[in-house]
Amino acid sequence: MTELRLIRTYHPEGTNGVLWHGEKQICQTIELPWRNNRRMISCIPEGRYRLIRREHFKHGDQLAVTGVPGREAILIHPANFALAELQGCIAPVTKVMAPGKGVFSRVALERLKDIAYPALEAGEAVWLTIVQEGVR
Repeated sequence: MTELRLIRTYHPEGTNGVLWHGEKQICQTIELPWRNNRRMISCIPEGRYRLIRREHFKHGDQLAVTGVPGREAILIHPANFALAELQGCIAPVTKVMAPGKGVFSRVALERLKDIAYPALEAGEAVWLTIVQEGVR
C-alpha cells in the first residue's frame, strides 16, 4: 500500500498544499478555496481517499480521487491557476507562487505519477490523506 499525505493551508483566493510520500516531499499543490464542498467552486473536504488511474477526455491518463462525499470526477491534473483552471480537482505544482497559483504543474504531476503508477500497476492501493497544516 502506498500512502500519500497532502497538508493544506487555506486562503480566500485558493488552497495551497504540500504533498508527501513518507518523509519525502513530492511537490506542492494548488486547489480552489474551501467553499463548503460545493461542486465546481470548492476544494474537496479533508479526509482519506483512494487514488485510481482514469482516462479523462481532456487531461488523458490521470489519477482520480475516489470516495469524495457529494462529489465525482475529482482528478489530480496539471494547472497553474486554480480559479481559472480547476473545478474541484487538485493540481500538483513545482512551486506555489501565491494562494491558488503555482508553476511547472506538468513536471510536478510526473513526479507524483512516478510514485503512484508503479504501485497501481503492481496491484497496490494508493491512498491520499488530506489534512490542514498543523493538524497531524
